[in-house]
Amino acid sequence: MKQMNLPNLLTISRIIFILIFVVLATIADKVVITSESLRFGVRLGAYILAIIAAATDLLDGYLARRWNQVTDFGALMDPLADKIFVTATMLIAVECRLMPAWIVIAVLCREFMVTGLRTLAAKKQVVISADRWGKIKTALQMMMLAIAGASWVWEFELRQEKWFSIRLWYVWIAYLCGIVLVTVGSGAAYFVRYRSLYLGDAAGKKA
Repeated sequence: MKQMNLPNLLTISRIIFILIFVVLATIADKVVITSESLRFGVRLGAYILAIIAAATDLLDGYLARRWNQVTDFGALMDPLADKIFVTATMLIAVECRLMPAWIVIAVLCREFMVTGLRTLAAKKQVVISADRWGKIKTALQMMMLAIAGASWVWEFELRQEKWFSIRLWYVWIAYLCGIVLVTVGSGAAYFVRYRSLYLGDAAGKKA
């Protein structure tokens, strides 16, 4: 029971919130909902839940470090909850045609590869902490999901709207491509920096 401190409860709540978000987001556009006000309410509820889930991602780690409540359970579940959050929200965005599928594939490939590297590092008692670019990547992704979610809730047509005669969809795609570059680049940096973990002594000698 010592594992069930507040930071870990926040991590579990993030998983619960995102699962409820997926259910609400899935039914929001079903034909059974004929009322526009009800559809808006369901979408807004799903959006708020996603925001709360993202907030717990920032809060649980901060509290665990501040209160010295870092546990094995938290070390296991926190990154898993993060992956569930990113995967679920981005897949919903693809289903709602708010971003191309290849963007999601690129981001998820990086996330799972870095998770694999961290798993290997843990076996060798090496801790891989998030660096500056990793934090920038996370901030950009959260902003991306916030914009996509707002566009979905208020039915703002990114594909049709224009800004200074420039279609916003092109600006949005450029922003997404920038996020992919930062995401993939930050992931590649981990593999270069910690190459001795998977290349063995040969990499250590070259370094």
